[in-house]
Amino acid sequence: MAHQFFFNPFILDNLPAPSVGFDVVQDISEPRLRLYVTSRGVKTFFVRKRIHGKDKRIIIGNYPDIDIETARGAVAEILLAAAEKPKVHRKKITLKKFLDLYLEKRVRRNSISRDKLERAIKRHFVKILNKNISDISTEDVNVVIQGIEGPAIAGRMQEFLQSVFKYAIDNGYVKFNPVSSLPKIKQNRRVRPINKSVFHRLLQAINKEEDLTLRSAFLMLVYGFAPKNKVFSMQWRDLDFNHYLWCDKPLSDMAVVLLQDLPQDGRWVFPGRGRGHLTDPRVAWKRVVNVAGCPKLTMDDVNKFLMRQLTWTSDKEDFRENMNAVLTDMIA
Repeated sequence: MAHQFFFNPFILDNLPAPSVGFDVVQDISEPRLRLYVTSRGVKTFFVRKRIHGKDKRIIIGNYPDIDIETARGAVAEILLAAAEKPKVHRKKITLKKFLDLYLEKRVRRNSISRDKLERAIKRHFVKILNKNISDISTEDVNVVIQGIEGPAIAGRMQEFLQSVFKYAIDNGYVKFNPVSSLPKIKQNRRVRPINKSVFHRLLQAINKEEDLTLRSAFLMLVYGFAPKNKVFSMQWRDLDFNHYLWCDKPLSDMAVVLLQDLPQDGRWVFPGRGRGHLTDPRVAWKRVVNVAGCPKLTMDDVNKFLMRQLTWTSDKEDFRENMNAVLTDMIA
């Protein structure tokens, strides 16, 4: 923390220089005013300001070339100027190119999630991608958002565009945010149609599935406590039956028994067509949930229902016991 005192010529003239680096002192009369003192005896007034999330130090000038009162009077004006939005760039940029910049600078996602976002951008923003970002109006954005099927996806894409244009304003590409005046899309939260009774019927329906791979994959959605994409892409090399582990994650007893009974004659635990793994057996799942009498139930519903019953612990053996306890309670 900077040493604080009332700046006056006598004190500043006699400030000792540090042996190495620099010291910082702060004015009590104008606390936003600070002074660097370097090892060479150079004294420089400056102020600090957080601009666009980053801490900036703005130099006012050297002492005694600039006297104390002048430096104090300049603080408010400098901070006000720093807070102003940058002027719009003269060089125009299309939304497509700006989105590339935005994704590089602001988006922190894994490769799968990033690819999914890029596909959504190409699909939903095709009408405005080649427009200059400064020429995009509220009406243009509204047409795009209204053309997206489903309020959940439309709402997320509207929020994404809101963030994109905010970043464009901060960097001086546009003067206003065309998304801010649009009404927020109402979201109807989905009620997951699953309880203990539905869970029992689902297990009975899964066990009636004739295809061994599909039946085992659907049971693993229950016994594995993992989302469908991870379950369907399981590889034999990731399983350690000696320690009841799957990629360093504990396996429930029921999952171990299920997996050990499967033929281990390939790379994938649940092989699909060709050389790949099972991907999205929605037709077979639709058949199962119809038999169970819960046609709106999704594979994601099953995973989230079970995860809500599970007590998390960092100890693998305790976590495994918790998984077994949940399954025993649900199946009993």
